[in-house]
Amino acid sequence: MEALKQGADTLFILLGAVMVLAMHAGFAFLELGTVRRKNQVNALVKILVDFSVSTIAYFLVGYGVAYGTHFFVGAEQLAAKNGFELVRFFFLLTFAAAIPAIISGGIAERARFWPQLIATAVIVGFVYPFFEGIAWNQHFGVQGWIKSLTGAEFHDFAGSVVVHAVGGWVALPAVILLGARANRYRKDGGISAHPPSSIPFLALGAWVLTVGWFGFNVMSAQTLDKISGLVAVNSLMAMVGGTLAALVAGKNDPGFVHNGPLAGLVAVCAGSDLMHPLGALVVGVVAGALFVRMFTLTQNRWKIDDVLGVWPLHGLCGTWGGIAAGIFGSKALGGLGGVNLGAQLMGTAMGVAWAVAGGLLVYGGLKAVMGLRLSQEEEYNGADLSIHMISATAEREVNW
Repeated sequence: MEALKQGADTLFILLGAVMVLAMHAGFAFLELGTVRRKNQVNALVKILVDFSVSTIAYFLVGYGVAYGTHFFVGAEQLAAKNGFELVRFFFLLTFAAAIPAIISGGIAERARFWPQLIATAVIVGFVYPFFEGIAWNQHFGVQGWIKSLTGAEFHDFAGSVVVHAVGGWVALPAVILLGARANRYRKDGGISAHPPSSIPFLALGAWVLTVGWFGFNVMSAQTLDKISGLVAVNSLMAMVGGTLAALVAGKNDPGFVHNGPLAGLVAVCAGSDLMHPLGALVVGVVAGALFVRMFTLTQNRWKIDDVLGVWPLHGLCGTWGGIAAGIFGSKALGGLGGVNLGAQLMGTAMGVAWAVAGGLLVYGGLKAVMGLRLSQEEEYNGADLSIHMISATAEREVNW
């Protein structure tokens, strides 16, 4: 029976890993559909290569930083328990690799290729797993300290803060240091509109992410005996709440509508195992409206050219999710309890502070040493031709 349980748990978490791996296709097509046509190839290539670099960095360094273990042993030892630990690495890798995929959307259309790959290696190798180990593996006694002050540990079931807020807040310094796209904000005070190049591709990306998210959240249980239908239905309710809120707040704009479910899902991750479904619905509604409002302010008033709105979507909605777990996870609001708002505020603040510091250090260092941005001519021609020497839809043959 033990062997059967080990095999079932391995299959369970493997299916989760595959579902979250598929989400990276969603990241790719969401970015492809949002950027201008001259940057579509770059969007696709970045996500795949970032994932590959993330795999190496997390396998060699990051997983050890987070969980204090490594894979430098014989294959016989690695295959123990049906290879469960290896598949657990695969599952958690897909979370880690989401960080550069998130950042990619914010710095799209003007970032150099190789500096971003270096940033990916450092972020996935150290910046992300350092906080991951604190939140999910009791590193440095931080969780014990929070519990001693508040009566509960910081709770983040599936990564509202650990993954999404960290990714969004790392991206913010990168976007600011990189600067706005050429002619985005004109000297006369006007703003040049860059509408999505393909609403169908944007929608496809959103749908792939949405479906994969049920692996992201539900399979965060990691073993079959801990699976909870509550997580699935809470994810569903937050998704639809975010969609409807974005529909209304965004005045039927399809870009907002298709990012709405993502906002709701980002926010519900932390407390999806604790909330009542109606609480999850409220969390999603707030997240959808928050995204629309803050994306608009970021782009139009503050003139921060975050192309896909990754700071409002992941950074702010993830922050809201960490706090919301302490509110709607309480028994007073129909939740299962065991959480404390003070603990959630402390843990969330730590994650945000670490992410901002990490983003400033990594991208500030790269900007000083080798530069982050394409040349004016390269940006004008587009990343597709400048970096990859081919467009998404070549109109003529090129002779070299």
